[in-house]
Amino acid sequence: MKIELTRYPVKPGKSQTVREWMDFLNQNMEAVTETLVGEKMYVETIFSETVGETEYLYWYSVQGEGGTAVEESNHWVDHAHLRFWEECIDESKPPVDLIQEVVMIPEPVRASMKE
Repeated sequence: MKIELTRYPVKPGKSQTVREWMDFLNQNMEAVTETLVGEKMYVETIFSETVGETEYLYWYSVQGEGGTAVEESNHWVDHAHLRFWEECIDESKPPVDLIQEVVMIPEPVRASMKE
């Protein structure tokens, strides 16, 4: 199982597009969750924060081994998700992977996440 929390900077002037992106994901949640199955993504959560003039999106995920990468998906939601990503995420600045210190998942929940 892979657990990650990564911070990505948003391109300047793209805050409104980020809101549209998050609205898109929330409005299409049934289709979004369909895509998670092939990725073996058990949990995926997006947080936002603004520090000074910079907006950040944080991705928290709990993923099983051997899932399909979102870039390899043929699902229409993933294609739209990647278009928003390209428009909004500032790839000229490196993402920051936060350091995992402790994982607290009760065994019954952990067991249900396994194949």
